[in-house]
Amino acid sequence: MKNIHRRSILLAAACAAAITSASLGLTGQALAQDASKKQLIIGGTAGSNIDQLQAGIVPLLQKKGYKVKLVEFNDYVQPNLALADGSLDANFFQHEVYFNQFKGDRKLDLVALTQGPIAPMGVYSKTRKTLADAKSGDRIALPNDPSNLARALLLVQQAGLIQLKANVNPLRVSELDVAQNPRKLKFVPLEAAQLPRSLDDVQFAIINGNFAISSGLKLQDAVVLEKTPDHYLNIVAVKTRDQQAPWAKDLAQAFHSTEFKSVVDTKFAGYAKPQFLQ
Repeated sequence: MKNIHRRSILLAAACAAAITSASLGLTGQALAQDASKKQLIIGGTAGSNIDQLQAGIVPLLQKKGYKVKLVEFNDYVQPNLALADGSLDANFFQHEVYFNQFKGDRKLDLVALTQGPIAPMGVYSKTRKTLADAKSGDRIALPNDPSNLARALLLVQQAGLIQLKANVNPLRVSELDVAQNPRKLKFVPLEAAQLPRSLDDVQFAIINGNFAISSGLKLQDAVVLEKTPDHYLNIVAVKTRDQQAPWAKDLAQAFHSTEFKSVVDTKFAGYAKPQFLQ
């Protein structure tokens, strides 16, 4: 019995060693693949986000020997799903608040790699020159995803048109949290990409900067532009397992480079920027 027990222990130890050796081999192979990876697929939403990648990031990565394919999206859902399922290596389209909420809700193993510039959210109108010109019953279209809906309502409150309930989470505000609305403004939540098209049907539309620009609107056309806080700056997202990969470090370095800063300063004037690009 002692010999059988001893053989069982030796067999278990041998199996464990084999598994450990195989695991180390796979890890080493993965690291080698990461080190040699030179083809990247990066997603971004139409307008300012994809434009920044094309003008400022792709050329820097190409200088380091990468072949980069950009994939353009017209919504805020698919880029993260495509990243999670491996169709993308990285994406650049969303702010931190939206990212944290989305990946938490969908249980996605993603991480923010670095921040980047964002075209500020703005209030646009074809019939009113200022928000102060808002009349009783005016319709205001705004994004329907929770984080940007809250962001838009805070912008309306900052203009003095509504008062939100006290002690509400400012990152999760909805129309139900409007405590005072003396002009009886009507809020019309729409998919963010559709907001520019709503300008013929509403008095105001609060539009994310990338979709405003992709529709032909200019930042200087806005009735009001948001003073963008840091948590609404764009982020570059990658899978958690990839954040230490050499290609991911090169991608982050491109966003921090003086060359990219020069591109932003000359081609994307008026954008909100992280401190390292100031």
